[in-house]
Amino acid sequence: MAVNVKRISEEELREQQAFSDKISAVLSSRYTKQPLACVVTYGCQQNVADSEHIKGMLAAMGYGFTEDRKAAKLVIFNTCAVREHAEDRVFGNVGALKKYKLANPDVVIALCGCMMQQQHIADKIKASFPFVDLVFGTHVVHRLPELLYKAMTGRRRVFELPDTDGVIAEGLPVKRDNDRKAWLPIMYGCNNFCSYCVVPYVRGRERSRAVKDIEAEFQQLVSEGYKEITLLGQNVNSYGKDLEPRVTFSQLLRRLNAQEGDFRIRFMTSHPKDCTHELLETMAQCDKVATHLHLPFQSGNNRILKLMNRGYTRESYLALIDDAKALMGDALSITSDIIVGFPGETYEEFLDTVSLTEEIKATGLFTFIYSPRVGTPAAAMDDPVSYEDKSRWMRELLAVQERISAEQMAQHAGKTFKCFVYGKGKLGEHYLAARTDGNLIIEFEGGERLIGTFQNIKVTEPLTYVLKGEMEPARKEV
Repeated sequence: MAVNVKRISEEELREQQAFSDKISAVLSSRYTKQPLACVVTYGCQQNVADSEHIKGMLAAMGYGFTEDRKAAKLVIFNTCAVREHAEDRVFGNVGALKKYKLANPDVVIALCGCMMQQQHIADKIKASFPFVDLVFGTHVVHRLPELLYKAMTGRRRVFELPDTDGVIAEGLPVKRDNDRKAWLPIMYGCNNFCSYCVVPYVRGRERSRAVKDIEAEFQQLVSEGYKEITLLGQNVNSYGKDLEPRVTFSQLLRRLNAQEGDFRIRFMTSHPKDCTHELLETMAQCDKVATHLHLPFQSGNNRILKLMNRGYTRESYLALIDDAKALMGDALSITSDIIVGFPGETYEEFLDTVSLTEEIKATGLFTFIYSPRVGTPAAAMDDPVSYEDKSRWMRELLAVQERISAEQMAQHAGKTFKCFVYGKGKLGEHYLAARTDGNLIIEFEGGERLIGTFQNIKVTEPLTYVLKGEMEPARKEV
């Protein structure tokens, strides 16, 4: 069981079910046909998983779903606070609904997620967006039925943003966006307090789900035919530190890998300071665990890493990469995150990031220009470099990574991979997109009936960020 973590009781969940039933009655009395809800999600996969629970609860209340915001009787924006650009998009999209709300006063507009857990954002919504009916934070998603009922039947706007270390709510309904690949949160929150990051302030402290609950949900997903299951956490390598008895992330992976069925396990995100030889060895030895390691290094300069409070050095990061390559060889695929233009970073220090990029030879990078977040230590640091200069640095880094990606892709010409076919491709009308064990994308021509299955695909033409291939009838894996 978890130590010092509040778990939502069955009695509390029954109370929410009662509110859900009340909303069903309200909807039946107000509308002659099924009302539609539109859930708009910004940010990371954890937000996507939260939205799937939100939609599960809404479906239980009687809502149908639409992507057209102006056809909905309920619009919920599930927001992200990691970068300013995401916040600006939310403000713009919410503002665009003002006239729709004035013309349709029965419509409920709600905001939730990480942005809303910040008091200055909630204050701005309260003052500048009076047509927003409901605002709730990351720690009360399970109370959506109660909060929505109050917003629908009361005369006052509802703001519910408790400042807690977070909770764990099991047993919430879920409406998944995909019927063959699934997100499976194994923990919530973060204890790392990187100096640029707002996540620990809005998501609370780390708290791990019980192994039995994870295993039960995992088994249910496999039995329902899900083929790719991605384990989620802000830092999955910290999983189990708050459990008694202690269970490591590596041990959890081995237990899930041992389940019967044809599936693939992915996970994200790993933090370098907690990445261990045990985890890398587990990836190498477990046949159903993908050999894709997303390991953000953020900067290649030790002074900047220290200012970021990342807890590792360039040298220790490279040692992890060397260990991973020694254990998994050519099967390993590495991706990473990089912040360009951290406060006080010089061009020479930025070049250390470029050189580290050259050394690790990642198949892909997620790169961002530093975005100050209110309340974080980095937001108070001197930041003399202009945005224009940072943008120039970014273009330089992207050019290097584009060359590396093309070189990495070229190495796979003629190889055959077992791939999960996850959707339509972009190379042509009849192309499908598939993902290798190492997270490489191969597009090939095929019928849509193949979506959601594993297929063996031979690479016929390497491109810069994607591979072109064709199906092989005989079973042959790399």
